[in-house]
Amino acid sequence: MNCLPTKKFQAMVPLLREKGYYVSQEQKKISWPEYNLNQIQDLKESLVFIRKEVESCECLEYRRAGRPLTNVKSLAKAVLFCELFQIPERQAQGWLEIIGSFLGISEHLDDKVIGEAYNHVEVQYILKQVFEKTKDSNGILSGDGTGLESSRKQNYESQKKANGYMTSIVDSREIVQAFDISGMQECQAMHKLVKEVKGESLRLDAGFVDRELVKVLNELRLKPYIFPKKNILLNAKGNYAWTKMYMELLNDVQNWLKQYHQRSHTESFHSAFKRRFGIITKKRPNTQLTQVTARIILHNRKRIAYFLKLTNAS
Repeated sequence: MNCLPTKKFQAMVPLLREKGYYVSQEQKKISWPEYNLNQIQDLKESLVFIRKEVESCECLEYRRAGRPLTNVKSLAKAVLFCELFQIPERQAQGWLEIIGSFLGISEHLDDKVIGEAYNHVEVQYILKQVFEKTKDSNGILSGDGTGLESSRKQNYESQKKANGYMTSIVDSREIVQAFDISGMQECQAMHKLVKEVKGESLRLDAGFVDRELVKVLNELRLKPYIFPKKNILLNAKGNYAWTKMYMELLNDVQNWLKQYHQRSHTESFHSAFKRRFGIITKKRPNTQLTQVTARIILHNRKRIAYFLKLTNAS
């Protein structure tokens, strides 16, 4: 390790971003008939999922002042219902009077009660359980951060230090494994998130170049693929996994980049998530967490169902 080709590596790094340097893989064709059939069945499957998964959860024993809380499972179902249809609580009240029995909701839930449900820790406790059930992973992981708009005029970059920023880890099917919207700097958030996932490898862009993070990933047996910055040094400084990662890039560029560029699944998830659900409508951090958790649950359910149907069809 005394004669590491650092200068050669540093000269290569700028070339990695040049168009044509990496020979990209052929994109898989989408089967539109299968996709359309999936969309037709999706609504009913989502409602059945909400009823079944929430009913199977445990409730949090939590003492609160004032009158007893409405059936917490009914509240959790109502939150998921609002986010599924992307409707405000007032409209949800009317719809739940019609189809609430299908979801197993027997109580009358007015718009105020549904709105307050987003702030209840008991509801968050149930949603956390449902999310954990949807963390089906194939082990090929990627991570990144993105801004979350609370209005159409916001700039994502300006939200990195606010609550309007999400750091997440997904697998190559774009199923979310972990996420953070606390406003923590994305590299710090990633230190926390990697301890919440199980997998074989993790891909991150140059914003996550951090020796300590590589060390943690190695300890977790997650093989790192972190895109290098310019003038990066190869010396280990007590962290052999760091040198090993970038020597593998230097010695087999195309195969390393083939692995790394699966990171695009994280960007695809962020893009699809925003198109599907739009802006964050809740204002307080606690209610925003409930809203984002519910949306990610619905996203994961749809991705799992889609790949399950593809498997059954093959």
